[in-house]
Amino acid sequence: MNNIFKIGFFISFICFSLNAVADFDVNGQGVVTYPTGVEKSFDFGFGWNANNQKFRIGKKSYSMSQLPESYSIALTLSKDGSKVWIQEFNAGYIEEFEWKIGRHKLKLSKRAFSSRVRGDYILTLNNVDYFLSRNNVSIDVHFEESGIKSVRLDGVTRNMGTKK
Repeated sequence: MNNIFKIGFFISFICFSLNAVADFDVNGQGVVTYPTGVEKSFDFGFGWNANNQKFRIGKKSYSMSQLPESYSIALTLSKDGSKVWIQEFNAGYIEEFEWKIGRHKLKLSKRAFSSRVRGDYILTLNNVDYFLSRNNVSIDVHFEESGIKSVRLDGVTRNMGTKK
């Protein structure tokens, strides 16, 4: 009888542990810089609760039958190319941002280049520099049961965006 209790306890512990691994909560600390130079911090992270089937995006939670594969954040360059808009980070235009999400770090900054570069922007993901190749860039956050699997960029290039 004592062994049956131990086996039952062990199986319960394993099941509980597997459910705990399926949950994650990743904060996304960041700072936006306005065209005026004023800085404002923000928090935009993700979370998944498998038992409640709730997925958190920023401060809002949504009912979902399973963990989504990815979430895309749109970065839109203004018509004059002087600023960007990212709905998830700020209600209006910003000039630059820094965002740390899990083990990933993104930074958008303006620089003066000798060659013409779209918006004079450089987008850095995990210490690799990219340049905007179009006015709409997608930051794709991919998930796995234990958290963020990867962050990928679409609409960027590594060649300064000067090649046609």
